[in-house]
Amino acid sequence: MTQGILPFKYEQEKTDEGTTALGGLPLYLDLAKVIGLTKSIQKHLTVKKGSQGWTDSQFVLSGILLNLAGGNCVDDLNILNADHGFCRILHSAENYKLPRKERREMERRWRKEKQRFVPSPSAMFRYLKVFHDVAQEQLRRVSSIKAFIPAPNRHLKGFAHINKDMCEAMNEARPCKTATLDQDATLVETGKQEASFCYKGFKAYQPFNTWWAEQNMILHTEFRDGNVPAGYEQLRVFKEALACLPQGVEKVRLRSDTAGYQHDLLKYCDSVDNKRFGKIEFAVGCDVTQSFKIAVAQVPSSEWKPIYKEKNGKKMKTGSEWAEVCFVPSRIGKSKEGLEYRYLAKRQVLEPALPGMEDKQMQLPFPAMEMNDIRYKVFGVVSNIPEQEMYGEDLIHWLHKRCGKSEEVHAIMKKDLAGGTLPSGNFGENAAWWWMMILALNLNQMLKRLAFEPQMVSKRMKAIRFSIINIPGRIVKRSRELVLRLSKGHPCFNILVGARERIALLEGGPSG
Repeated sequence: MTQGILPFKYEQEKTDEGTTALGGLPLYLDLAKVIGLTKSIQKHLTVKKGSQGWTDSQFVLSGILLNLAGGNCVDDLNILNADHGFCRILHSAENYKLPRKERREMERRWRKEKQRFVPSPSAMFRYLKVFHDVAQEQLRRVSSIKAFIPAPNRHLKGFAHINKDMCEAMNEARPCKTATLDQDATLVETGKQEASFCYKGFKAYQPFNTWWAEQNMILHTEFRDGNVPAGYEQLRVFKEALACLPQGVEKVRLRSDTAGYQHDLLKYCDSVDNKRFGKIEFAVGCDVTQSFKIAVAQVPSSEWKPIYKEKNGKKMKTGSEWAEVCFVPSRIGKSKEGLEYRYLAKRQVLEPALPGMEDKQMQLPFPAMEMNDIRYKVFGVVSNIPEQEMYGEDLIHWLHKRCGKSEEVHAIMKKDLAGGTLPSGNFGENAAWWWMMILALNLNQMLKRLAFEPQMVSKRMKAIRFSIINIPGRIVKRSRELVLRLSKGHPCFNILVGARERIALLEGGPSG
């Protein structure tokens, strides 16, 4: 039967070995080896204690590679396993520099001849089940607290330690003494029956992430149900994130939206009692309450200053203005230990409502107020950074840097990687799947920073896959090593070779 209209047809190869559609994916195996990722997984995850079947490192590394290759569900492991050329490299990487005794032990883990190089979907589902704590779900049913966060079991806690090791390896290869931490939550919409409704009215989970701006990595994440408020127990999460910072970090700064406007969090940052970091500078969006609006209305017109943006080396007005606001919240004013912070306001003129749209205009998704018969959109900022150290306009720009980057990272998690497709209705299984995605995200960030040219740092996963990962090649065995041959004159050949050379240089450093 004719296959189609055009003069070509599909045929299967007579042999299932030798070719790969993932010619650039082995770069990640190179980097994972240098930073000791496999050793870290085996150290902190002890799910597979027996001497049979897949190991913890094989399960987790397969999940990471699946994310990087573009898979978005557990069943896509079959597609990854069907790439026999890449699987040959993966198998070779697993046995690299292993003593003969350990290689034989790996072979004896299988009673029959091994047919797969990555776990099957059913094996992965069984593995993910271990991270779900049934006892915590029983507590959820009897708990009177609506915003219930199940405590991670000892297996799930292991992912945080693995991620901490990755951040340490990054900071050893690319030292940084300052950590600007951006905290934000993201909604992962789902059709799972067991999921809770979020504040936007659909079923979702709402992980809370801490982004390390200088290293472009996720430092900490906590998987949550959709009905848990974004800022719920943020101080506890912030302390856990601080514990994940490498020893070389000396100064910490915090940026957050209005969910972080919690006086216990601000007081903790402003205190000098923190033995390791001392005073933590912060800039947080503050609630535009009625009392804050009154304070903003009392600011003289002469004190409002324009906010500029740079374009082609020139400063241009944005249409927004800012001013320092004399404001003391009632909670601080009534406390003897109340601390005085620096408050700023940003305002932007709202365009008049179109005829017939006045009623809809009244229900705005952001705070607004009238000043001198002009209606403004108003945004508040609270900070403990003195004016001598950071000018008000610079402080607002610095805080806003968090917004665009965190939204971009959340989009990468849910669209470019597999964070948007959760595999189960069980909370713990989804949390483990989310952690594998986080490890893949950080491994990709490390590869871009440490191995690629500077122009590749800003590339999204779509561009990385098209130009680096999804390169066809043929695997040839020669002189006891594997050779991955690309087509002659392929434009990415030098990029791949150059990246491997830079990764090899890291092996002699502290991480090696």
